[in-house]
Amino acid sequence: MPPDFTGRRVLVTGGNMGLGAGVARAFLAAGAELVIAGIEPDVSDTARDWSEETGRPVRGMSCDIANPEDVARLAWAAGPLDVLVNNAGLELMTPIADPDPGVDATFRRIVEINVIGTFSVTRALLPHLADGARIVNTASMWGKTAVADFSAYCASKHAVIGLTRSLAQELAPRGISVNAVCPGWVRTAASMRSLKAMAVRSGETEEALLAEIVGAQALPGLMEPGDMADIYLFLASEAARNITGQAFTVDRGELMQ
Repeated sequence: MPPDFTGRRVLVTGGNMGLGAGVARAFLAAGAELVIAGIEPDVSDTARDWSEETGRPVRGMSCDIANPEDVARLAWAAGPLDVLVNNAGLELMTPIADPDPGVDATFRRIVEINVIGTFSVTRALLPHLADGARIVNTASMWGKTAVADFSAYCASKHAVIGLTRSLAQELAPRGISVNAVCPGWVRTAASMRSLKAMAVRSGETEEALLAEIVGAQALPGLMEPGDMADIYLFLASEAARNITGQAFTVDRGELMQ
């Protein structure tokens, strides 16, 4: 049985699509009062659709977490929170030998969103978090290892894990736990975009490359966004009250550390 989040208020950034949507919908199904934030302008439409589908209120807010004004508006509107899921992120290639000046801009944008944005949202929402609240950050399997051509993304997710560990110690006096989830390959628009870019650079087909990736896992098969939800619900639940400062890899056994 999933944990019961009835009466608990949960905010998920990047909660309107991909992995974040799978996690957000799981919290909603578990009874949470849900707020989703995303950079897309139609976040409120997604929230309305979910509300109509489930018969329960869902709030949606458009927010670029790298924009301080957007983050301030999010904090003002969010209200009291019991769970903060910092899931919003950007995954793009940044090949260091590529002479395109766009690589530099992309590198900065990834760090601004994945690292500074995660810190800024947490900092802004901290006064709204109840004592004993839970913070769950989305890192990546690549935050524990690395892959060629994704230096900004890998570096940013290593940073998210470091941020998680530091904040876990800093917020412990308030009983706030801070943990990270490190997903492996999940079928999302972002991961499939990366797969396509990797295939182009390697000269392989997307199908062949995906077969290699899945073949490197102990358990076969590509995860779907909903497959990630359980670890987030667990870390936000009372069952995880003694866990903080940890980074949990969920990757079907590709990276065993």
